[in-house]
Amino acid sequence: MIVKLAWKNIWYKPLNTILSIILLTASVAIITVLVLLEKQFEEKFNSNIDGVDLVLGAQGSPLQLILSSVYQIDAPTGNINYDSAKVWMQHPFVKKAIPLAFGDNYKGYKIVGTTPDYLEKYGAKVVQGNIFKKNFEVVLGGELAKKMNLKIGDDFYGSHGDAAEGEVHEDYAYKVVGITAITGKVVDNLILCTIPSVWQMHDNHEEEHHEQESHNPEHGEEGHVHEEGDEHYQHEHDHDEHNHDEKEHDEEEMTLDTKNMEITAVLLQFRNKMGIVTWPRIIAQNTKMQVVSPAIEVNRLVSMFGIGIDALRYLAYGIMLISGISIFIALFNTLKERKNEFALLRVNGAKRLQLLSLVILESLLLCIVGFIFGTVLGRVGLWYISTSAEKDFKFSFNPYEFIWDKEGVLFLLTIFVGIIAALLPALKAYQLNISKTLANA
Repeated sequence: MIVKLAWKNIWYKPLNTILSIILLTASVAIITVLVLLEKQFEEKFNSNIDGVDLVLGAQGSPLQLILSSVYQIDAPTGNINYDSAKVWMQHPFVKKAIPLAFGDNYKGYKIVGTTPDYLEKYGAKVVQGNIFKKNFEVVLGGELAKKMNLKIGDDFYGSHGDAAEGEVHEDYAYKVVGITAITGKVVDNLILCTIPSVWQMHDNHEEEHHEQESHNPEHGEEGHVHEEGDEHYQHEHDHDEHNHDEKEHDEEEMTLDTKNMEITAVLLQFRNKMGIVTWPRIIAQNTKMQVVSPAIEVNRLVSMFGIGIDALRYLAYGIMLISGISIFIALFNTLKERKNEFALLRVNGAKRLQLLSLVILESLLLCIVGFIFGTVLGRVGLWYISTSAEKDFKFSFNPYEFIWDKEGVLFLLTIFVGIIAALLPALKAYQLNISKTLANA
């Protein structure tokens, strides 16, 4: 009965009620988005650098190197010579080294040349098909395969660079041979193949531009540059269907000489901390490469974002404070108009404590409604952010996750604001003089 009465009372002046709910909704929504973003952002960034102590790459921005090679959300700083990198990859300090080669994409999704160790690092098990073995065989991340509706045996052509609208390489088609389980990590949105696949594709691209007068790119017969020492089979002046099929098979089996091959970066895991501490200085002084610690750069990035997150959090708390003041003013102003109502309730048997509870309950109902709306709106906002991030960076967030401890504290904080806002009006109702109020009615 008292709840029903309180609900009707808060809608006695709907404009005041709506304003209070809007302010509470806005503050709860902002805090909810920040809580979810902060947790999921930190988890995703930390999970992707597990097992990576340093990243070896071309000189340039350390943060750019980490974002491009670990998180796949930026352009690389450049390329490094594969043989030069191997010297450091095979160092006794190094426990595991995973080379990466970038260059092409398929509809905006990166094609990454690497080794099977990359899949092992992210715990991405191939649940359909097999791991890539030959050139131009690819393994798809689970999310990408679902979005692109690709399946085992499908062929597709890559586009040059990072942009989906780049020049299409029509000389060689990639063939899907495997699809991984969804891990929630960056590998879910990548196309993985052998490193020679990436460079054979680009050697072919260069050959078309430099020797187009002497070769016919439509047949793809001599469409890539063979470095000295390459292993391949050459069929001279024979274009029948049988020989063409044999040539495609030979190209798949081919492995390129690493003498002039370049890669983009190397993910390094060390046996001890000595290399992690000393290598950044040693490599910077003795090579044209750099090694960067992902942990340091991620902490720097988080601290940069932290300033903005704290500012938004303080703004949200300020809005919540204003909403509390709004509730207080609304209850206090209506108290004079409701004195006769309270006096009649007392005459009909209502106790002082029931009047106090009625006023506090009205405030709490406003806070609960605002909290529910704010929680829903916050998740809608996170869904929108996730959609934008997925489109631009292939990086998504889960709007359906509940962080019970932090969101529980937020709920208690909202209730506390409602109680504080209603405390003075409730005490006034509690101390109401029945006889004096009815005499002046």
